[in-house]
Amino acid sequence: MLKGLYVAYTGMINEQHRMDTLTNNLANASTVGYKKEGATSQSFDEVLTVKIKDASVGNVTQRIGRNNPGVKIGENYTDFTQGSFRVTGNTYDLALAGDGFFAIEFTNKAGETSTMYTRGGQFTLNTQGYLVTEDGDYVLDTQNRRIRLNTLQDSQIDSNGRITQNGTAVATIQVADFEDYNYLEKYGETYYRPVEGARATRGTAEIKSGYLEMANVQIVSEMVNLIAITRAYESNQKIIQTYDGSLEIAATQLGRG
Repeated sequence: MLKGLYVAYTGMINEQHRMDTLTNNLANASTVGYKKEGATSQSFDEVLTVKIKDASVGNVTQRIGRNNPGVKIGENYTDFTQGSFRVTGNTYDLALAGDGFFAIEFTNKAGETSTMYTRGGQFTLNTQGYLVTEDGDYVLDTQNRRIRLNTLQDSQIDSNGRITQNGTAVATIQVADFEDYNYLEKYGETYYRPVEGARATRGTAEIKSGYLEMANVQIVSEMVNLIAITRAYESNQKIIQTYDGSLEIAATQLGRG
């Protein structure tokens, strides 16, 4: 197979991956607490250079495996920059101004419980008085306990996350942070879970009651990127069509005489 066909094919696969990432951002442009994602790619010479300069195996010559010129899909990354705030006036709608995450007690379909972290603060009280997310997951306090309030009393939440009812402090909402966000794995659209190597710290963000942090997706710039990706995909497609036409001529016309 001609190498040009493979190069164009890998280019189409890479642009499709970028398109999938970008359209997911656009689909979540109105999702509270969503952080946009980006896609990276690596060229053949970059992959080869990394292998050649890899000193972790000493001076042993390494095989780079089955690899061909073209583009290789890299890793996705998350942009954790803060989104804009929307005023709601609802006491239990919370936004974080600064670095940090709300701690959530999450239960999966198998009944297993773990702690997740999110920037989405669209909370409410359930019928039992527990502070929960839209999906019913429990919001945790600084002692990793569920927060339960009196549904018949009004609540006030200060910038430190302290919840008071009738002038009495009832609980303090936990704000956690991590030294390196590269050790956070995305779960769903707005949840994150730490992986091995993650080091938790105390969050420094202020809690804003009556506000929600919106997605940090800029629709105009995403649409511009969408057009660029589409054009790049079409260019690779035309290359394949050109090669296909050349191969057809070589197979059906050359050699006649």
